[in-house]
Amino acid sequence: MIEVHAFATPNSVKVPIALEEMGLAYELKPVNVRKGEQKEPAFIALNPNSKVPVLVDDVDRERFILTESAAILVYLAEKTGKLLPESGAARARVFEQLFFHASGLSPAFGNAGFFKRSSPEPQPIAEARFTSEAERVLGLLDAKLADQAFAAGDDFTIADIAHFGWLWRRQFPGLTLAERPNLSRWYDDVAARPAVQRAIARVEALVPAA
Repeated sequence: MIEVHAFATPNSVKVPIALEEMGLAYELKPVNVRKGEQKEPAFIALNPNSKVPVLVDDVDRERFILTESAAILVYLAEKTGKLLPESGAARARVFEQLFFHASGLSPAFGNAGFFKRSSPEPQPIAEARFTSEAERVLGLLDAKLADQAFAAGDDFTIADIAHFGWLWRRQFPGLTLAERPNLSRWYDDVAARPAVQRAIARVEALVPAA
């Protein structure tokens, strides 16, 4: 049984979505980042970087631990042969979007949210810088989706799962999909997928009742 150590975060939700789409059984292990559980020794033993998600699988009868959500998505796609083209330009387009997500969308969204909500004191320059960059990234995605159904082309792939995680939690950086019709259409299409809905329900159930 695959274990996923996660919480209701933009990066965590990507892994259950992939597992649900691929039809793999898994067990969710809650790591309450709001209480700092990602910094406890037991979790640091899994990921010294103190970040969720972490995937634990059995490979050749040995415990295989993998961190970084994009790496986990690629691992699962190659394990199952699903949501990632085998070769050629189509495969390269998926990796192009994964790297764009890791280097552009994710840090822009995360930093915009931090300086708006979590900074010990107001940092208007930093907040404006990262919010502007996040808006620019949304514009790039909206333009790309004007001519294709999904992030890397005409087929749903792990690139869509990567982007969806942060757009699902876009309220954290205070962003909207208003005036982004292509991106809004894409988001609604992905959110309507039964596997995505199942994954979100399972991840949200990790949050303790108030």
